[in-house]
Amino acid sequence: MPHIALPPELPGMRSLLVQYPATGGPLMALAQTVLRGPSPLSIAERELIGAWVSVGNHCEYCSRTHGEAARVLLGDNGFWADEVFEGTIPPSASELLKGLLALAEQVRQGNSRGDEVLITRLKGLGADDQMIHDTVLIASSFCLFNRYVDGLATTRPATLDYPVIGRRLAAQGYSS
Repeated sequence: MPHIALPPELPGMRSLLVQYPATGGPLMALAQTVLRGPSPLSIAERELIGAWVSVGNHCEYCSRTHGEAARVLLGDNGFWADEVFEGTIPPSASELLKGLLALAEQVRQGNSRGDEVLITRLKGLGADDQMIHDTVLIASSFCLFNRYVDGLATTRPATLDYPVIGRRLAAQGYSS
């Protein structure tokens, strides 16, 4: 049961966005920007990073919704979402993506200074400043989103159809 009054028919973040539109609008804009705005990272990679951070934060709603969006967007590599759900960096991912997920993990754990060895390795693998920036911003944003959803104990119905939500997010993004 949520700690505050929320629309009972809306799960997770959606209930907070509707109940508190003054903060909901900016949070949706942030999600749209970090997950769909211009970036050298694909939308699928960004969704996967968000799911990865959410799994580490034990936020089932966010890990499942963004993991399912990543599954759709990754196409033939959609099985990576299953590996992320298990807390495993997908072994068949590129070395660059593996490194970006490791960076996201450092941010999730609160290592705000980053690891210079990892950053140097990422740059050697072809990561530019924008990729590194975007990965840190996505990981930081998802720490906020996860704590917001779970900190208020938002509703997570047992019958929630995460694949349907994932397909909707993959198709529509976060602007509405």
